[in-house]
Amino acid sequence: MPPKFNMIWVWIAIIVGIIGFQYLLNDEGTKKITYNEFEQKMLLPGDVDKLVAYKSNELVDVEVYIKSDRLDQEKYKEMIDPNPSALSIAPGAGPQFRFTEASAEILEQKLKQSQDSLAVGAQPISVSYEDRSNPWAGWFISFMLPLLIIVLIWIFLMRRMNGGAGAGGGAIFNIGKSKAQLFDKESQINITFNDVAGLEEAKEEVMEIVDFLKNPKKYTDLGGKIPKGALLVGPPGTGKTLLAKAVAGEAQVPFFSLSGSDFVEMFVGVGASRVRDLFKQAKEKAPCIIFIDEIDAIGRARGKNSVMGGNDERENTLNQLLVEMDGFGTNVGVIILAATNRLDVLDTALLRPGRFDRQISIDKPDLLGREHIFNVHLKPLKLAEEVDSKKLSAQTPGFAGAEIANVCNEAALIAARKNKKAISMQDFQDAIDRVIGGLEKKNKIISPEEKKIVAYHEAGHAIAGWFLEHADPLVKVSIVPRGVAALGYAQYLPKEQFLYTTEQLIDSMCMTMGGRVAEDITFGRISTGAQNDLERITKLAYAMTAVYGMNHKVGNVSFRDSSTESQFQKPYSDQTAELIDEEVRRLIAEVYERTKTLLVEKQDGLIKIAEQLLEKEILFQKDLEEILGERPFANKTTYDAFVNGGADGGGVPQTDLPVPTTDREDTQTRPDDQSNIDSDQ
Repeated sequence: MPPKFNMIWVWIAIIVGIIGFQYLLNDEGTKKITYNEFEQKMLLPGDVDKLVAYKSNELVDVEVYIKSDRLDQEKYKEMIDPNPSALSIAPGAGPQFRFTEASAEILEQKLKQSQDSLAVGAQPISVSYEDRSNPWAGWFISFMLPLLIIVLIWIFLMRRMNGGAGAGGGAIFNIGKSKAQLFDKESQINITFNDVAGLEEAKEEVMEIVDFLKNPKKYTDLGGKIPKGALLVGPPGTGKTLLAKAVAGEAQVPFFSLSGSDFVEMFVGVGASRVRDLFKQAKEKAPCIIFIDEIDAIGRARGKNSVMGGNDERENTLNQLLVEMDGFGTNVGVIILAATNRLDVLDTALLRPGRFDRQISIDKPDLLGREHIFNVHLKPLKLAEEVDSKKLSAQTPGFAGAEIANVCNEAALIAARKNKKAISMQDFQDAIDRVIGGLEKKNKIISPEEKKIVAYHEAGHAIAGWFLEHADPLVKVSIVPRGVAALGYAQYLPKEQFLYTTEQLIDSMCMTMGGRVAEDITFGRISTGAQNDLERITKLAYAMTAVYGMNHKVGNVSFRDSSTESQFQKPYSDQTAELIDEEVRRLIAEVYERTKTLLVEKQDGLIKIAEQLLEKEILFQKDLEEILGERPFANKTTYDAFVNGGADGGGVPQTDLPVPTTDREDTQTRPDDQSNIDSDQ
């Protein structure tokens, strides 16, 4: 198979050719000498074969050709370069030397005087003159060739910036053109609303927008106006771009798709020019839809972090976008869809009605939504009969659509690695552990002492979670190393609720503190393994004290303003800050003592769980029931309530469903924001 063509090799060949051409023209193969050297060492001894002269800049250049049988003499070996360049003329072909005289008359006089002293019978040497002057060639090489090279390099760079070498010869003139990809009847995509699951409310909103374009008379007859735009807002991986692709597949109208970064360019004014060109194309294709993915790349609030005296290209692009969306002109039949996960940074002028009339929230799916998403991704897989999407949805709280797709793909890869004919439920369990806990480090060497510390640490989490009423139910506890630095982890099944009481938050903190307390009462010393636990406890304690108004000394106040939040400005005095710090330390100390009292009381169970972990490495909920007995609280776990409570999940209150929890969100915005995996380093 021949190698692929690369434009870089062409440029290298051109540069090498120019260098070689200049090298040859400069006669680098000959050695320059004086007339006296020529006379004494070559002419008088009779070694000269011929002389060739030509005019160069009003002077006369003379080339000296030595007889081939005399080149072997020692004096010529010293004078001629023994290692000539590959581009130089071969020494045997000549000329070997050259010298310069002021004029042809002077050259003739010197030669006549020198040859008068030649020996009798010696053959005199005459000069043959040649005309090598070519003014056009010199002008081309000195002026036009460098200019041509500069122009070619400039065109090459412009083509690379506008999409590579395949962008066409006119790409240098298209830098201000829109980069939007057009989907119409000839280039339709195959994704439809049937491929989008778990987003029923959002689907209804965008389906109505599609209906606006298909049947506008249905709405205009009542005096209504078609919305100008809709903004899809939600966390990463929840399906914003997928929903936009489904709109492109269902709309049956021209669909322009591009990213916010496509407007950004190194040249001033290019972004605004591309916005104008985009809306010009859209008006010609109306009715149509424009989709701008990651609009926060150009839609950030103006006036923040700007350079004094500088021309902000991003702000110019945003200004042009605002004018095109709802300026003095009209865009009839052009609807704009945009997606972002950074609503807080967008400019307020972009969000007002008349530009984006609707904001469609796309949050992480609930229990039933995850079941529907699993059903979509399980269709192309070869599954064992035991695989149940309802059980999988109950075991994946807080998973977005992209993470569910990743779980299904990982399960298929794990089953293929084991040479299975179908994907079993165990493969999905391993895939869930792989996604939320990291890669299992089977070859990681851990000393027996460290392993014992990790076992008691995880046993402390298990005891605290088992005997605290408001703690999240434990699903699995493991001391198998996973991820980058996690030596063990405990997995919980949190509830899907939106309001939390003080008792629930304190129980959650006690459960998180269980690992540090277990190390203290068992070994009499502590380790660095509780770093992740202490970080989460500290954040939650500060949130309870300074944000949720759950401290009687600080009072019913909240010091968090999301609109003007800054880490350099505090909305309270130094005395209040000192009080907050004192109350946080007092709260954490009370949590520690409460957890220590519980673990000392249940120390027999703590030792049994730790010993079982050292033996089996992984314990499930059934194993804990065998060791500790049934949990002393009547409330069912979410998994039991949903999976065993009926085929349709009916009768299960909304607040009893698993809540999406991840470590990536800000603890101060949601009190339940703790990971469903508690990892310890």
